[in-house]
Amino acid sequence: MPDPVRVLLVDDHPIFLDGLRTALDGVPEIEIVGTATDGEAALVAAERLRPDVVLMDLAMPGIGGVEATRRITARGDVAVLVLTMHADDDSVYAAIRAGAAGYLLKGAARGDVTRAVSAVAAGEAVFGTEIAQRVLRHFAEGPRSPQNRPFPELTPREVQILDLVAQGLGNQAIARKLSVAPKTVRNSVSTILGKLHAVDRSEAVARARAAGLGRPPAPPAK
Repeated sequence: MPDPVRVLLVDDHPIFLDGLRTALDGVPEIEIVGTATDGEAALVAAERLRPDVVLMDLAMPGIGGVEATRRITARGDVAVLVLTMHADDDSVYAAIRAGAAGYLLKGAARGDVTRAVSAVAAGEAVFGTEIAQRVLRHFAEGPRSPQNRPFPELTPREVQILDLVAQGLGNQAIARKLSVAPKTVRNSVSTILGKLHAVDRSEAVARARAAGLGRPPAPPAK
């Protein structure tokens, strides 16, 4: 029998994390080697424990799951399998661009998670049914052209958030405007700062305004 796949679990919700660990502890193909509750802890744990697979949430405080995925996969010896509640296009494609080998939604059956862990450990790419259909449709339609879009390293949603930040809006105001949770905005801002290598929010705002972002919409003509 082959050795079990060594897995690091990363999620900032302790109850979900405990439940996930309990669900996978009895699976002979998997060995849970550790857990982490944010991106920074995930980076430290991945370096120390050297898992085969990191099962990664996306929305976390500090370094978000996308940036943590980018840094972990850059090492080349660990596969990241995203397990999240976020099914929007921006999250899916950001994770794929960051190097995620698979993407499942929370609520996936234990058997689906187990098979996905084994698959990405073997070098395969795995996506849940809904995510796979979306990815296939994206490539069938052709990617949206980034031409004439500032900061091509950012997703369209991240550019939108950066634009609102550059307008002077705080996280709460941006969350209300976009109808998302403030935590989602906070994590997105952290990801934006990381992608832009900006030391703080002020530097990101300065660069955004220099690129033409941050201008409030013009008032309607009278």
